[in-house]
Amino acid sequence: MSHRPSSIHSSTTSLQTRINQKRTELENLQALRALSAQLATQMSTLEQKLATLRDGTEAVAEVLQNWNGVLGVLGMVGQKLPGLDAGAEGAQAEGDGEGVREQSLPPTLVRVPVQQQQLEKRSEGVKDGG
Repeated sequence: MSHRPSSIHSSTTSLQTRINQKRTELENLQALRALSAQLATQMSTLEQKLATLRDGTEAVAEVLQNWNGVLGVLGMVGQKLPGLDAGAEGAQAEGDGEGVREQSLPPTLVRVPVQQQQLEKRSEGVKDGG
């Protein structure tokens, strides 16, 4: 009869060992599930960022395509216009070198007040320094 309690004890021990192994396996599977959910969230975020990047790239490509047209327009404006040569010759005959330079330039497409900005920066520098 002493044989029977030891077999029950060994069965209980093996069952307990197996239960412990299954609990460890369950914990590992739960950790794997949590990590998989985090990975899925990160992949979704990455997908959104890539979509934004794609849209930005398309916008940049569109702008670059437009540069060809912009450069063509600038080339046309840069060509000598009829009537400028006569004005340049008249100004040169008067001896006004500045008038020649002004007459030979194409019409301004965009005016940027660079000199005014430089003067404002200088006046701010004087105020800050003095």
